[in-house]
Amino acid sequence: MLVPDPYRPEEWRDFFLMVGGAAAALMGLVFVSLSLNLPAVVRDATHRYRAIGTLTNFAGIFVVCALALMGGQDPATIGIEWLVVSTFAGGVYLYGYVRARIVGGSPPSVVRTVTGTGLYAAQIVGAALFAAGHTAGLYIAAVAMVLVAAYSVSGAWLLLVGVHQGEPPPS
Repeated sequence: MLVPDPYRPEEWRDFFLMVGGAAAALMGLVFVSLSLNLPAVVRDATHRYRAIGTLTNFAGIFVVCALALMGGQDPATIGIEWLVVSTFAGGVYLYGYVRARIVGGSPPSVVRTVTGTGLYAAQIVGAALFAAGHTAGLYIAAVAMVLVAAYSVSGAWLLLVGVHQGEPPPS
């Protein structure tokens, strides 16, 4: 007997629209704020890599949501796309921490890096489970993605505060 697929894309459409739209808007705001503070961001390796990581986080979320909204895809396809995007974005995020440690500058937070990497690991595991036909994986990956978005907002704030603290006082 065939078991019907419990994944119903129409029930997820609004979720992907909301999360993808929010990620795109936040990515634009972060990009503008970084461009206004560019000299201070590029001077410090931790700021530079946090900026790259934050933009990649939001871009990854946007891409996952955009791909999930494409019609005619089965859960395995969406899961594989999510797996590829989250693996790439997570790799960029972790690479930035390693590079900032090697290059020097203000010390990157180990706790934030472990937390962010854990959230990407949850997305990767969830996406793999979803690709393998387990709908629970969709929930795991979706919750992790929303947490990466919230985490990225706090990372953007810490970046701007760190850049401001590193600037000379106004004359």
